[in-house]
Amino acid sequence: MSRFSRRSVLLGLAAPVAALLFAALVSAIILGTTGHAPLDAFQAMLASAKRPRTVVNSIDSATTYYFSAVAVAIGFRMNLFNIGVDGQYRLAAMLSAAFAGATFMDGVPAVLRVAATIVMAMCVGAMWAGVAALLKVARGVSEVISTIMLNAVATAVVSFLLNPHRLAVSVAGSNNIGTRPIGSGGQVPGFGYPGTSSRVFGLILLAALVGVLYSLVLTRTRFGFELKATGMSEPAAVAAGVSVKRMVASAMLLSGAVAGLVGMPQLLGSSYSYSLDFPTGLGFTGIAIALLGRNSPIGMAFAALLWGVLDQSANVLDITGVPKEIVAIMQGVIVLSVVVAYELVRRYRLRLEQRDVGRALGTTEAPPSTPTPVAAMV
Repeated sequence: MSRFSRRSVLLGLAAPVAALLFAALVSAIILGTTGHAPLDAFQAMLASAKRPRTVVNSIDSATTYYFSAVAVAIGFRMNLFNIGVDGQYRLAAMLSAAFAGATFMDGVPAVLRVAATIVMAMCVGAMWAGVAALLKVARGVSEVISTIMLNAVATAVVSFLLNPHRLAVSVAGSNNIGTRPIGSGGQVPGFGYPGTSSRVFGLILLAALVGVLYSLVLTRTRFGFELKATGMSEPAAVAAGVSVKRMVASAMLLSGAVAGLVGMPQLLGSSYSYSLDFPTGLGFTGIAIALLGRNSPIGMAFAALLWGVLDQSANVLDITGVPKEIVAIMQGVIVLSVVVAYELVRRYRLRLEQRDVGRALGTTEAPPSTPTPVAAMV
C-alpha cells in the first residue's frame, strides 16, 4: 500500500513538474536565440521573487487568481466550461462598488458594510452565470458559447453604467472615471509584511475559506458526489436518480457566485473604486490555474502563487533589458504542456494499474485506454 501511495504521489507531481521544466526549456531556447543569457534572466527572476515587495504583490495576485480558479474548477468538476468568469467578476465588481460607495452606506457598521458588499458581488456573479445556466437547461445552448457572448455583453453593460450620469463620478486630477470611492468603513485592511510598506490583502482569509468550503462540499457531501458523477457520466447519473438540469444550474450558479469574488480583494483592499483601469482578464487566467492545479484546492493555491510570482518577475526582466514578454510565453507554454502532460501521465498510470491487475490474474492482456473528461481531472 505504501508503494502504491508513493507511486501515486510521484505520478501526481510528474505532470506539473514536467510542464514547468518544458516551459523553462522553451523560454531558455527563445532567450538564447534572441541574444539574451537564459541563466542571467532566470537568476534575475529568482532574485526578484525574494524581495519583500515582490512577495506581497505575488501573494495579492495569487489571492485574486485563486478565486478565479475555484470558480472555473466548480464548472470543470461537472464537465462544464464557464468561460464567462471574466464578465461575471467585472460586472459584480462594478455594481458592488457602486453599492458600497453609495451615500446610504456611510452610516452602516463596517462589518455589515463589507459583508453586504461581498454578498452583493456573489449575487451579481451568480445572476450573470444564471443566464448561461438558463440557456443551457431550457434550450440546450452550449455554456462555452453563451458565456463567451455574455462576456461581451457584460463589457457593454459596464461601459454603459460607468458614466458620470449614472453610477460613476469623475476622479479628481485625472481624466479617469469610476464609482464613488468606498469609505474607510467599507474597506478591508491588509496584513503587514516585514521589509515593505505594501500589505497583503485581508481577503486572503476569505480565499482560504472558499478553498476549504470547495473541498468539503465537493468531496464530503452528497451534492459534491452528484456533481462529479454527473460530469463523468450523465446517463449513469440519471440512472441513479440525479437531475442533470438541476446539477447544471447549481454548478453554474455556484461558479458565478465565486466568480463575483474575484474583484473583491482589489476593490476592498486597494482601489476602493471601480474605474476604467480596474484589472481585466482574470477569468481567463483562472482557467490556466485550474488546469495546472488539477481542480484541487491545494494545487490551485500553488498554481496561483506561481502565476503571481511570474507576473511580478516580468517587471524585473524589463528593467534588466530582457523582454518581459518571455513571462507570457512561459505561462502560455505551461498551459499547453500541462494538458498534454496530464494526459500522458494518466495513460501511463492506467498502464501500470492494468499491468498490476494482469500480474494478479496471471495475464498481460488489458483493454485500451480512453480519454478522460475534465470532471475526472481531480
